[in-house]
Amino acid sequence: MTNSEQSHTIEQTKGKLKWLLFGVILAALAVRGQSLGRVIEVTADHDSRYKIAGMSKPVITVTAGEAIVLRITAVKAKTHNRDGSVHGFTLVRAKDRKPVEGWDFLLQPGIQEFSVRAPLEPGEYEVICTVICSAAHEGMNMKFVVLPAGN
Repeated sequence: MTNSEQSHTIEQTKGKLKWLLFGVILAALAVRGQSLGRVIEVTADHDSRYKIAGMSKPVITVTAGEAIVLRITAVKAKTHNRDGSVHGFTLVRAKDRKPVEGWDFLLQPGIQEFSVRAPLEPGEYEVICTVICSAAHEGMNMKFVVLPAGN
């Protein structure tokens, strides 16, 4: 085996070991009860609507401070941003429409995952689209409810 072939084999082995280590760490966290969070699947659809399977009017309900993973499938609508974003997913407080820090995501076509913590303040929030995705863009929103911890 030449030096070049040996180097290539060593690099392949290193790559496999990194993925194996990553899997072991995830498994250890799961065993200790420290998962990455509950997975919530949402579609930001071509008709400028947020959708959650099994819900005619989608609502996300979480507990204050809860770790969640948003798995969002974004489907291109009529228009998109220059950067290729087809939809936005921004959380705002319902009472004053102020954005929640760390909850402003630009969505590219396809599936994206975001690991976040629910706001600490219980109450009603709203998810809004921040990309003018079509003429129906203004109606692209969804209710988001934060329950007090311990409920």
